[in-house]
Amino acid sequence: MTPRLWGVLAVLCAVLFLDGLDVSMVGVALPSIGAELGLSTTSLQWIVNGYVLGYGGLLLLGGRTADVLGRRRVFLLALGVFAAASLVGGLVDDGTLLIVTRFVKGLAAAFTAPTALSILTTTFHEGPARNRALSVFSVFGASGYSSGLILGGLLTSVGWRWTFLIPVPLAVAALVAGIALIPRDEPAAGGGHDLAGAVTLVGGMLLTVYTVVSAPDRGWLDPVTLGSAVVAVALLAGFVLVERRVAHPLIRLGILRVGSIVRANLSMVALFGSYLSFQFMMTLYLQDVLHWSPLRMALALLPAGLLVAFGSPFVGRLIDRHGTARLIVASMLSMSLGYGWFLLTAGSAPHYLVAILPTMLLLGGGFAFGFSSIMAQATDGVADDEQGLASGLVQSSGQVGAALILAVVTALVATGGTGTGDFTQFHPGVNLVTAVAVVGLALSLVPVLARPRGKHA
Repeated sequence: MTPRLWGVLAVLCAVLFLDGLDVSMVGVALPSIGAELGLSTTSLQWIVNGYVLGYGGLLLLGGRTADVLGRRRVFLLALGVFAAASLVGGLVDDGTLLIVTRFVKGLAAAFTAPTALSILTTTFHEGPARNRALSVFSVFGASGYSSGLILGGLLTSVGWRWTFLIPVPLAVAALVAGIALIPRDEPAAGGGHDLAGAVTLVGGMLLTVYTVVSAPDRGWLDPVTLGSAVVAVALLAGFVLVERRVAHPLIRLGILRVGSIVRANLSMVALFGSYLSFQFMMTLYLQDVLHWSPLRMALALLPAGLLVAFGSPFVGRLIDRHGTARLIVASMLSMSLGYGWFLLTAGSAPHYLVAILPTMLLLGGGFAFGFSSIMAQATDGVADDEQGLASGLVQSSGQVGAALILAVVTALVATGGTGTGDFTQFHPGVNLVTAVAVVGLALSLVPVLARPRGKHA
């Protein structure tokens, strides 16, 4: 590859690295943010879910907008918005405004992520060059997540605002380099985007999560809870009707008739939803209940991130040898064992080597096996002109599914006990993520048990 191509790849990898860095750094800082701004556990989860919903809810629209308006233009504009939202988030003193900045950052990432991937696949020719670029690209995402744990612990020890401010100069540097290096492209000559579908989908998902989060305080039979649930269902039903009739649908519903694609999307919900929710609980448990410092907590969770970063590059070879279905089973089994082991060994003072380290190793290995395998299964056999749809769909499933699971977990934690010195408060939430992983395992076993011996997915 030429130096210019390496430069383009570096810009795309830097943006993916920032996405992973941002998620893990903010996760470490949650207890400190809650203490300074006076936020409850329910409010804190919106700092995570605000980003996840902005990202997952607009991901499909982001990819289509890049096709219509031009990849370079959309990528650079969204990256500028990401940098500005990071700066504002580090300066505000109000919890609501902080959540708004997180949603805006998620919205910006919903445009940078699919656009970065499409820039990569159109800049690097199909074959060894593209495969090499994709391998480097995926490693940077995992490395950003694991680096964010340590950096988040260090920065939170100084002040949680630095976890928001540090990405600003990195994003600005990537923006300047992108302006100089990313080649110009022409917008699509035809086609269009599904605005009605995007509005009904995003509105329905946002209202669904709001209903789940607010129901424990208001009551499940409260008129506001019931009303918001009805409106959410109506919006999602309207989305389905729009997709059946619009000329250029956001999601071609026929793709959901493919069993392997449906299983991949549900597996991504189980994998990402359980993992993100468990990390949310661990940051609160280790810091608020056991009174660990942010850095000590980050080091405790780091083994999972390291396994993802260093294990992901080798998963491609395993997929070639064993197929995606068996690796997804191995992933879901490892995740289920990890959560189950923590339930058995955690208590008032869990021993790191006995309870926490084995859990992190099982979860890190499971995530490394599962993420790449699920992505491969979700796009396997899909026509070239729908590869973006398939990859965007599975990423959206993971993000929005994680938001819904986290909302339920937060409600369980908020009503699960006093949390004054033991694991009681978090036990119901870990029970739920364990059940989600076990359901994911059962689902992934179906094609393996039904397939003739020796045949790969």
